Amino acid sequence: MEQRIVYSLWQAPFAAAKMAPLVAEGEIEKARRVLDVGCGPGTNAHLFAHADYLGLDINPEYIEHARKKYGRKFLAVDVTKYEDEEKQGYDFILANSFLHHIDTPNVEKILESLNRQLAPEGHAHILELVLPGDWSIGQGLARCDRGKYPRPLEEWRALFAAQLEIEKFEPYPLGALGITLWNMVYCKCGKKGT
Repeated sequence: MEQRIVYSLWQAPFAAAKMAPLVAEGEIEKARRVLDVGCGPGTNAHLFAHADYLGLDINPEYIEHARKKYGRKFLAVDVTKYEDEEKQGYDFILANSFLHHIDTPNVEKILESLNRQLAPEGHAHILELVLPGDWSIGQGLARCDRGKYPRPLEEWRALFAAQLEIEKFEPYPLGALGITLWNMVYCKCGKKGT
């Protein structure tokens, strides 16, 4: 959704629920140096007020809004090409509902980049839309999403495992009024090759 207001209204009812796995594990409070990849209009920036934070998104309107609203560091960049100039590594990298907008070759590039940018003891936290195999409300909504690349659970696992060291991989429902509207997966990954 290119328009910030439309995106914000669409995401508002689900923003906290999407982050539930991270909150339940206490991961957010542990973060010291955060890279928020595909940050949109800064949807999750407030969660990291205690940390050194950088949000990346390709949409300049989102980035301008986020800078004004949060007073944090945000960059309008193509995340398939972004490299941290400081080379310090991030202990917490977030990719929240972003990769299902990206084709497979570019997802592979992004995940490879995340592995390079992780600090040795850092973790990438990926929250992603899952395409159910059988017809359901969730599958219908996933196919209607603006993201053209929702993937089945095992395809996500294979993509993540090729570039990162999976430590946790757990699907979870996202919905309202007791009805599952989407299926999500939370993946906590460490640096591969250390």
